[in-house]
Parts: sequence; C-alpha cells; structure tokens
Amino acid sequence: MNQDWMNHPDLASIDAAKLQMLQTLAAQGSQKGSNEILPFLMMAMRQTKKKGMSFSQDEMTAIIEVLKTGKSPEEIARIDKMMALLKTVRK
Repeated sequence: MNQDWMNHPDLASIDAAKLQMLQTLAAQGSQKGSNEILPFLMMAMRQTKKKGMSFSQDEMTAIIEVLKTGKSPEEIARIDKMMALLKTVRK
C-alpha cells in the first residue's frame, strides 16, 4: 500500500507512531473482504485502545478526508457508509 497519504500536510500534527500504526492496519485491512472489514475494524479499535493510543475527532476527520482524496464517488460513498456504521457501533 502506498504511504504517500501519511505525508499529507493535513496530517502533520498527528504523531508519527499513530500514522505508522494506521499504515499497518490499512495494509492488513486491504486483505479483507467486504464482509470481514467491520469485524476487522472493531478488532483494530480494541487493539489500539489496549495500546493506550487514541485519536481525537479532529485527527479522525483529517485522516478520513485525506484517505478520500482521489477516490471515485462510489469509493467515497463506501468510506462514508463504513464511518457511519462505526459511529453507530461505538455508541
């Protein structure tokens, strides 16, 4: 997976360790099918919390917006849908 997104100026304020952890998760997640991605993301959230790492709402918003860059409208809609699902699961 291309790591260019990690160097986006909008992510400059996010700790490098957080971005590296996200890169690792993104590489692992890219191997998952659409029916496996939600359980994978839930597991990733638990692991991140166990490691004492968390992301502010601003960090998450910046990361998601950067990841949408250059994506098709269909891919953006899929990302938005996944984020909406995660919000309902976390409540």
